[in-house]
Amino acid sequence: MISLRNLALILVIIGAINWGLIGFFRYDLVSSIFGGNLEVVSRVIFAIVGLAGIYAISFFFRNRHTMQS
Repeated sequence: MISLRNLALILVIIGAINWGLIGFFRYDLVSSIFGGNLEVVSRVIFAIVGLAGIYAISFFFRNRHTMQS
């Protein structure tokens, strides 16, 4: 379960960095890497990052003792 939590956090961080790049520089890193012919791959990555964000919401409702183990 800890590895799933870490994976979700990594994906949320990647999403946050991408949104920061979009906000500050109007540069979409994920679309520039997977854009063009691989637009479907880019959309899948955005969907996975979104699901990780939804999963990360549950971190707020966990007990501190659960998070430390």
